[in-house]
Amino acid sequence: MTDVTDGVLHTLFHSDQGGHEQVVVCQDRATGLKAVIALHSTALGPALGGTRFYPYASEEAAVADALNLSRGMSYKNAMAGLGHGGGKAVIIGDPELIKSEELLLAYGRFVASLGGRYVTACDVGTYVADMDVVARECRWTTGRSPENGGAGDSSVLTAYGVFQGMRASAQHLWGDPTLRGRKVGVAGVGKVGHHLVEHLLSDGAEVIVTDVREESVRRITDLHPAVTVAVDTDALIRTEGLDIYAPCALGGALDDASVAALTARVVCGAANNQLAHPGVEKDLADRSVLYAPDYVVNAGGVIQVADELQGFDFDRCKAKASKIFDTTLAIFARAKADGIPPAAAADRIAEQRMAEAVGR
Repeated sequence: MTDVTDGVLHTLFHSDQGGHEQVVVCQDRATGLKAVIALHSTALGPALGGTRFYPYASEEAAVADALNLSRGMSYKNAMAGLGHGGGKAVIIGDPELIKSEELLLAYGRFVASLGGRYVTACDVGTYVADMDVVARECRWTTGRSPENGGAGDSSVLTAYGVFQGMRASAQHLWGDPTLRGRKVGVAGVGKVGHHLVEHLLSDGAEVIVTDVREESVRRITDLHPAVTVAVDTDALIRTEGLDIYAPCALGGALDDASVAALTARVVCGAANNQLAHPGVEKDLADRSVLYAPDYVVNAGGVIQVADELQGFDFDRCKAKASKIFDTTLAIFARAKADGIPPAAAADRIAEQRMAEAVGR
């Protein structure tokens, strides 16, 4: 465990991914819980971000993911105009094998021990029912079921926000916000992706999907036989005539190889941390691929869970998520004015908002 701790300290104090206020390593041997809670910033308010439950290849990989995701949440919450900083938690292990009520309760106690500095919610591998359990030990829990005072599934508004980002991308690139007649490839049709497909079909888009889970693809094609299926993501991004590529699974979807192979003119999806490494955003711009920054367009979910803290109102949340359209257009305009990629423009705006909050 010493190596992992050394890695955390190095990242916190010496690397470009640092700047985090606090990282908590949690263990409950009785339940098998191993978790990392990372608070990147509380400049704008209590850190808010989901809990990812995933079978990481190593403990170092889990720590790195928590640090990257929490940093992304600071930027996401700032761009969404929320009174929250950025945090994220990861639970190490296969949720299909080790998730239990006792483990979730133990995790809730760790979150509660932070006294409200971190507010948790769902993420990959955790669901509304899990947050209901966590909330029994921790009042700083969102994403709960309506029966337990929560807002329910946040993927609904996440997908809606991504759709607004796509509309803004179409407006910027083609002069019209409709996706009618556009060919859109969606990689990952799970919690968020399947809702996004519904929006796209309703708007008249031609949709191609892929997912590592056959049952997720089958759910889409059973309902919508007109949707076509790519064998994998590599085949999807190489599809001839693709207008928009939507990465909606795990992060790192945009690397050197995938960017070089892209046929789409726009990348706009729900996955977090889509850029595999610094410099990818410039590669996209050099290839004239318009990138809608992930943490901007996928903010609908965090808008929803944040609203839950003041008494959830779906219409109020949807109105806020609709503003993702205007925010995305503003980022494209800033990028053009400053001569930088959209990802860099979004970072500048978010960093300015956090810096102004610290100065107040």
